[in-house]
Amino acid sequence: MTKVRIPPTLREQAGGQRELAAEGDTVRELLEDLMGRFPGLRTQLVEDGDIAPFVNVYLEGEDVRTLDGLETEVRPGSTVILLPAMAGG
Repeated sequence: MTKVRIPPTLREQAGGQRELAAEGDTVRELLEDLMGRFPGLRTQLVEDGDIAPFVNVYLEGEDVRTLDGLETEVRPGSTVILLPAMAGG
């Protein structure tokens, strides 16, 4: 089981939860598990089969785009953080 931290901007689509448990051996499988249970997350997290451009996904503090993207291996007990980019200045 992997812990996925949900930021305030995505909590409405995640049933109000700030942290969810998810299953999967890769980031893709983990996100599919979450999006299967909380369909409203799909449009926020993925686009054209990849991580949406304005969302960062961190595995143990490392941006998965600098690793293997959606195919990054996830070990049980890991922590994943979803972090949509914020506009402003």
